[in-house]
Amino acid sequence: MFPIRDHNPSGRVPYVVYALIAINVLAYLYYTATYASPRALAQFYHSYGIVPAVLSQGGDSVTLLTSVFVHGGLMHLGGNMLFLWIFGDNMEDEMGHIGFLVFYIIGGVGAGMAQVISDPFSQIPTIGASGAVAVVMGGYLLLFPRARVDILLILIIFFK
Repeated sequence: MFPIRDHNPSGRVPYVVYALIAINVLAYLYYTATYASPRALAQFYHSYGIVPAVLSQGGDSVTLLTSVFVHGGLMHLGGNMLFLWIFGDNMEDEMGHIGFLVFYIIGGVGAGMAQVISDPFSQIPTIGASGAVAVVMGGYLLLFPRARVDILLILIIFFK
């Protein structure tokens, strides 16, 4: 199920949403081109993603922020940016530019901390803006509970 659009017009230009989408896309293009081999890309994810075991032992906490701008593939990036595009403009309109940016960053860092708390000894890097986007979607649901959202529903039927 994918959102296509909402029927909740915003009153101002969502500059922060545009900037976040641009930063995420440019970051993705940079590191996928720079770290072309699977081994180099895995090392990049390990360096800039949240590795709970490393963070639990006093590792670099800046990864709580950098991980929000690192994605594992085009579908991962595209899905997160689609949801940010659909729901972020209204949230930015309601909260203001700076308020929305702070809300988004705190949501992403908070989601990263929740991952670390839930499995503090994991060696697997956590990447992506999914936590920040989930916070935006939750805020949207709370602020606009009756807003109509058009969705694309894909059904897959298996025949034996």
